[in-house]
Amino acid sequence: MKKLFLTIIVFISLFGKAQIRDENIRLKVLRKNTIEKEYVFGKWNNKGGTETSLTYLGILKTNTGKTYKIMNSVWTWGMSCRSTSRILVFNAKNQYLGNYYITKESNLPKKIKDGVLIFENRDSECDKKIISKISFKNGLPQKIYKKCNNEYGDSFEFDSNN
Repeated sequence: MKKLFLTIIVFISLFGKAQIRDENIRLKVLRKNTIEKEYVFGKWNNKGGTETSLTYLGILKTNTGKTYKIMNSVWTWGMSCRSTSRILVFNAKNQYLGNYYITKESNLPKKIKDGVLIFENRDSECDKKIISKISFKNGLPQKIYKKCNNEYGDSFEFDSNN
């Protein structure tokens, strides 16, 4: 029982450090303020390890003047090279507000142009001519819909709990 308790404590502390580290590297990228440049932290290889790739896309503004800073995040982990992709959302003071969990890296937005978030179709099963444009002019969307073709697409919900 003691061993189990110690193991749980170790995992919790490691998880806590990883969360703090994520916060620090996110702030580092936001402070650099370099749009569309990918920053890689850590190193993944086939024996394990973790790697976080962050790309700051820029600022989206609402009609009322509220500012959102948008960043793509890809966390690669595990021996089988799994990844978790998210669109991270921050306020004007670089405070984390939440994220959109994205099912796969190829679904992440490419850039911000003319005040809208641009999603290009990069998957072979999607129509490459279709570009989804998401506006934040009316505020932070609770759902984002990325169209794949005339019949299908992907919907991503905002989560402020992570």
